[in-house]
Amino acid sequence: MTSLPAFFLPHGGGPCFFMDDPQGIWSGMAAFLRALPASLDAPPSAIIVVSGHWETEGFAFTGAVRPGLVYDYSGFPPHTYALRYDVPGAPELAANAATLLRGAGLEAGVDPARGLDHGVFVPMKVAFPEAEIPMIEMSVDRSLDPALHIAAGRALAPLREQGVLILGSGMSFHNMRGYGDPRFTAPSEAFDAWLADAVQLPGPERAVALAGWAEAPAGRLSHPREEHLVPLMVAAGTSQIAGARVYGERVLQTAISGFRFD
Repeated sequence: MTSLPAFFLPHGGGPCFFMDDPQGIWSGMAAFLRALPASLDAPPSAIIVVSGHWETEGFAFTGAVRPGLVYDYSGFPPHTYALRYDVPGAPELAANAATLLRGAGLEAGVDPARGLDHGVFVPMKVAFPEAEIPMIEMSVDRSLDPALHIAAGRALAPLREQGVLILGSGMSFHNMRGYGDPRFTAPSEAFDAWLADAVQLPGPERAVALAGWAEAPAGRLSHPREEHLVPLMVAAGTSQIAGARVYGERVLQTAISGFRFD
């Protein structure tokens, strides 16, 4: 079976891809997500999406056979609360993933009731609209410890050899005060450049660099709280070779990137 890469993807703002967008703010990001399947050497056997919108003590995986949706956004048009993404779950994969994490000394479990939040169903509805590939969501640990999330990615790496696509879903810049504010353009670009350089390091050096992200140029300004960044750590942990930036543009006056790990 073909080994698949892991990615860190931007998931946009709320249900942005399913709203009127006359200025095309989200069109480039949507195009990147739509092109994701064609960038793979083979279709995934299943997909794990790590979402910055689900925090737990230890790690958790959705275990429903047919997961529902969690509309965890507010103030958007009524039709965005009627979006559907009837993707099959993968309870066996959830159990296997939790076992891999526990085998690495990490706390992990399966939540049979949890649905997929918008950090999953919004970008996946763009990238895989047919909703045919079994999919589970993975939480981030409430500590938001980057080293812990890199270790989680390392533990999950064998799943890539089984054709499982591992995706970190977040935003490379996530300061709500900064979106649309030109004063944040230069700081966001400084952090984005640092992040791209860190991602392109070999695995061991990358782990050290990413663990120190808060000391990077404009690190804390770019992420006052890092729940949208730590999904990157999981994706990065699945690989020991240099990663690559595969998407980058300025969105709402801030630099936003996506990364691939082979």
